[in-house]
Amino acid sequence: MAKILKQKIRTRRHARARAKISGTEARPRLCVFRSNKHIYASLIDDEKNITILAVSDAKMKKVKAENNAGKTALAFRVGELIAQKALKNKIDKVVFDRGGYKYHGRVKALADGARKGGLKF
Repeated sequence: MAKILKQKIRTRRHARARAKISGTEARPRLCVFRSNKHIYASLIDDEKNITILAVSDAKMKKVKAENNAGKTALAFRVGELIAQKALKNKIDKVVFDRGGYKYHGRVKALADGARKGGLKF
């Protein structure tokens, strides 16, 4: 019951944020989804309703297992990777959508990695 309640609270918080922000072709929305095991980031153009790019740590987990990197370190790497791919597609400014999550931990690490990679938001 508590899990369902937490999910409803997060989706309401995300809906409030989404009412205020949207992505365009020139400045797409950097959307974050966090599960217990993985973290996903995608660039979305809300005017055309398309996903421009998407990155997750699902495949990087196997590569980084030998270094004992934690989930926060992997989230930072996902942020750097999405910034690298966005810059290849000539996207340097985005709108950050934290997905209704608190801005700390893995979500903050992903944002810091994207900033270090060259994205501006």
